[in-house]
Amino acid sequence: MATCLREVERYVAEVIPGLPAEHVFYENKDDLTTLKQLQRMHEHDAWFGEFFADKPQRLAENLLGTKVVGKNLQYFNKPAAGGQPTPPHQDGFYFKLNPPHALTMWMALEDVDEENGCVRYVKGSHRKGMWEHGRSGTLGFSQGMTDFGRQEDLAAEEAMPAAPGDLLAHHALTIHRAEGNLSATRSRRALGFIFYSIEAREDLVAEELYRRELVKQQQGKI
Repeated sequence: MATCLREVERYVAEVIPGLPAEHVFYENKDDLTTLKQLQRMHEHDAWFGEFFADKPQRLAENLLGTKVVGKNLQYFNKPAAGGQPTPPHQDGFYFKLNPPHALTMWMALEDVDEENGCVRYVKGSHRKGMWEHGRSGTLGFSQGMTDFGRQEDLAAEEAMPAAPGDLLAHHALTIHRAEGNLSATRSRRALGFIFYSIEAREDLVAEELYRRELVKQQQGKI
C-alpha cells in the first residue's frame, strides 16, 4: 500500500501535466487541489500498466470464470469538504457489452466510511437487468439511473466501509452509488479496475453514440 500511494503521488506530479484533458477531472477545473478522477492510468505509465495486468487481472479471471481484457485503471477521489456524490448507476450502461459480462474492482487507498463517501451497493441488483439511465450532470459519472430511490431500492442498499488496501468487486449490472464527502479534513482516494470477459462483445455503434454525447456534456467542464 505504501508503494501504491507513492506511485499515485508520482503520477499526479509527473504524468498529469502531459495527459489529455478528457483523462483528468477536477471538481473545480481552476483548482488543482480538487482532483477527482483519472482515466486509463495503465496506458500512460509503465508502473500502473504492470500493476493492472498482475494480481487484479488474475483475480478478475477467477471471479468471472473466463479470460478477461483489462479496459481501464482509474483513480477516484472525493476531496475533503467538497467531494460530490456519485449518482446511482450500473457500470454496464457505460460499457455497452453483450452480454454485460464484466466487473469493476475498487481498492481503497485510505480509510473510507459513510462520512467521506463510501460505496453503497443494492444487494441482488445484478440479477435484475439493465435499468434506464439519463444525464446526471456529474463529471466523471455522466449517466445515472432515472428511477432510483424507491423504498425497496433503499431497503436493499448496503454501505461498504473500507480500510486501506481493501478491495471491493462488483458485477457490471450491480447498482451502486456514493454520498458526497462530508468530512472537513479527510479525502476519499481509491483505485478502480475494469475488466471485460472475453465472452462479451462491445457494441461499437452504441459506444460511438455515447462518446459523442459525453463530449457534449464535458464541454466547458474539463
